[in-house]
Parts: sequence; structure tokens; C-alpha cells
Amino acid sequence: MLVTVGACGTTDESDKSATQTKGVDLSSVKKDPKIAAMLPESVTKDGKFTVGTSPDFAPAEFLDTDGKTPIGYDMDFAKALAQIFGLKFEPVASVFDSIMPAIGSKYDVGISGFTVDPSRKDAGEFVSFLKEGASYTVQKGNPKHVKIDDLCGDTVAVQTGVSEEQTVKTANQQCVAQGKKPIDIQSMKQQTSVTTAVATGKADAFCADTPVAGYAVKQNSDTLQLLGKSFDETTEAVVVPKGDMQTANAVKAAMQKLMDDGTYMKILKNWGNQTCAMSQARIETFDESKQQ
Repeated sequence: MLVTVGACGTTDESDKSATQTKGVDLSSVKKDPKIAAMLPESVTKDGKFTVGTSPDFAPAEFLDTDGKTPIGYDMDFAKALAQIFGLKFEPVASVFDSIMPAIGSKYDVGISGFTVDPSRKDAGEFVSFLKEGASYTVQKGNPKHVKIDDLCGDTVAVQTGVSEEQTVKTANQQCVAQGKKPIDIQSMKQQTSVTTAVATGKADAFCADTPVAGYAVKQNSDTLQLLGKSFDETTEAVVVPKGDMQTANAVKAAMQKLMDDGTYMKILKNWGNQTCAMSQARIETFDESKQQ
């Protein structure tokens, strides 16, 4: 998965707690003929809405206990879009970096925690629908009195290799430069270990992607809480073929419908990620003055 600061997801495939939350009941989401008519025949001709996804980043997309069904908030959004289009939802599990080159041939769209980055503007059209960032999590009540702007002397857990590890290392460099106590950085291979470290008091706080942190808090609401607001925000998007503005506009309209009728927030709340909500879907032009 392309990792940017605040990118969504975790590489911890063994996160068994992720299976405790199931997808949202989307039976109330019906076909919208007007929006469905916006799609080109290249998408509708087979009656399927084929979505490329890499199901190894809970809680965005990961495999259910059957080991083959992709679930997560991205998959709930994808299924809801398919239902608005009146098409059969067809998720296809793939290696992350193989998805974007195959959008338009193998997949109608890609939905897999794709963050909006100007360096990728020629790879497809991006319909953003979710804001993402990084967050700190502490024990409920913040008994260690952790302050985001002064972590010097604190013990901070973080998953090895994620962008937030560098965030904490940078904060530590500032502590050292100021002659303060260094941060005791506990780097761990699995996010479950990171979460457990804070829940049991072995670490004062952990830093992770906001969706990951929010899901951890939802799963451990009696022992954990988010600390402060998310930071280093970016946006996640549905990626459609480059130049296919019909599909881009249809996805934008369908996602906006989900936002307006409450389904969008229902999905995010189910996965503990309501803080990532946007009020409007938009087609990214990579020029803020011209965003649609």
C-alpha cells in the first residue's frame, strides 16, 4: 500500500479484534435511476460494479473470518455505491500496487485506502470522500497526563514502518534538541501489540492512522480514548479510469447521496471512524481553486 502521512490502514493481518465488527445493513440503499443513468456502458454492460481492493488494512478493508470475504468501511461504501447504481457488487482482492494500473480494464474502480497525491494525478480520476490523518490514543481519562505538544519523557508505542513512526521520531528529535528527556519510542510489528501496550499501561500513548486509532478505541472503549484532534490530514478517494468523467461524476453523485441520507455516517460510526467524515464528495483536480 502506498503510505503517505495520515494514510489509512494497518499492515497487521493478524488483528483478530478486527473481526468483531461486521458491515452495516445496507438493505435500505436502493437504486437511483437518475444516478445510475450517469454511468457509461463500459461499467454497466456486465451488470457488475467491479471494485479492486487490497483487503489487508483493517478497518478499511480486510478479510472476514471466512478468509475470503472483504469487509470494512471501504467495502461498505463500495457495496452501497453498487446498490445505488443497480449493479451487483463484485469486490476483487488484489495486491495493492497492482490495482491502479488495472482500473478500467480489470476493475471499474479502485477502493482501497487510496490517498490523493498530486504525483498520481495522471493515474486516474480521484473522487474524494473521506479525510484521514494521524491520532494519538491514551488510556481512558488520560491518567498519565499525556500532552500531544509535549511528549518528552513519555513512552509512545507505534507500529514499525508506518508513517507515524517517523512522526514520533521527529518529535523525539525536538525533545533532544531542546535538552528535554527523550521519548521512549516502543516500535512494534503489529498494531494489536501497540494497542495492548497502551491498554495495559506499558506505554503512555500510541500514534496511528486516525481510522486505525478510532477502530482500536471502538474495540476497547472501556480502556482507551483518542487524545486531541487528528493531524497531518489528507483525503481518501475512489479511483476511476483517467479521463472517464462519466464514471467520476456518477460516483461523486452516489457518494453525495449516501452522505445526505445518513448512510455515510452510519457506516463510519459502525467502524468507529466518524471523525473522518467529509460533508461533500468532490472530484479532485489537484488545484484547490478548481475542485469540483
